[in-house]
Amino acid sequence: MITDIIEDSAYKDLVQKQIYEIIDYLLINNEEFSVTANLDGLVFEPEIPDTIKKNFAKFTMFSLVNYTFSTVNLTENHISFEAGFGEENFGSKVTIPLFAIFQIIINESILFINPTATVEKYFLEQNNTDQKSRSRNAFLKHL
Repeated sequence: MITDIIEDSAYKDLVQKQIYEIIDYLLINNEEFSVTANLDGLVFEPEIPDTIKKNFAKFTMFSLVNYTFSTVNLTENHISFEAGFGEENFGSKVTIPLFAIFQIIINESILFINPTATVEKYFLEQNNTDQKSRSRNAFLKHL
């Protein structure tokens, strides 16, 4: 069954490596692109206002063009970039785990689709890990 494959962490890791390699290729070749990502995995710094965020779909497209493209930072686990949101162009740094990227798009054509971005357990695992890290950091600050 396909769910057995996409819910397998080894498959998730394989897809994450593919996403890294594709985005790295696009960056090396100075090719602007868009990604559709599962909002459950995203981090906004600073957090964007609810009046803007409420208009986002669960899978939201981000266009990495012009200034935003120039701010892209890619690691083996995440992509981050600066972007402006809403009518007031509220600035925020967006960090997306690579496994949360559902599509990579160039000129309105889908280059890559990642079915693991739809698996809820990965986001629950990430949230648990993030909470443990925040708790540990808060504890260490008080020492």
